[in-house]
Amino acid sequence: MHLTALLKKIESLSTHYGRQPHSVKLLAVSKKQSVALMKQAIALGQRRFGESYLQEALDKMAALSDYDLEWHFIGAIQSNKTKPIAQHFDWVHSVDRLKIAERLNEHRPPNAKPLNVLIQVNISHEASKAGIHENELIALTQAIQGLPHLCLRGLMAFPAKTDDFDEQRVAFAKVKTLLDACNQQGLNLDTLSMGTSNDFEAAIAEGATLVRLGTTLFGERKP
Repeated sequence: MHLTALLKKIESLSTHYGRQPHSVKLLAVSKKQSVALMKQAIALGQRRFGESYLQEALDKMAALSDYDLEWHFIGAIQSNKTKPIAQHFDWVHSVDRLKIAERLNEHRPPNAKPLNVLIQVNISHEASKAGIHENELIALTQAIQGLPHLCLRGLMAFPAKTDDFDEQRVAFAKVKTLLDACNQQGLNLDTLSMGTSNDFEAAIAEGATLVRLGTTLFGERKP
């Protein structure tokens, strides 16, 4: 468990790139990780966890129900899974079409806080990845603004994998530019979910507010 060292690394990078202290949060990507490892992270103060597989996540929520945790759904969303996602999660990072947003809005319990959502942008235009094209972004943000049980918080991106630091920065800078463009339209978006174990330094350099770290935190996933 490398949580303490990772938090120090995130703060060090934030300072290095001129970010405000504590402006970058760690989302522990716990998919395919054990409840025992998650409890180790919780004991060290971690409260935000990201899951991609619904049933696995629901099982973990039940096992960890004694803890006050913040659950983020970060995987692809199937239409028939929107109801339990809307009922059990605090955040959804992977909204990429209006139909999914409308279903999440419909199924969010009326007595719950609005569901925090991020729009996933396919910034590298990869056919194998979900996410909308940037020219569709403004229309989707405007539509989501009209859904009362959702709170649009920002953007999520997962650029094409590369080990070239400068290329990583270019991709993440494009996402930050899109967020700024949305806010110039009168929105008040405050969240950029970008950066994983391979590229989180570049993401922090370009404005990430949530970095999604799994392997770097927990170690390699067991098959």
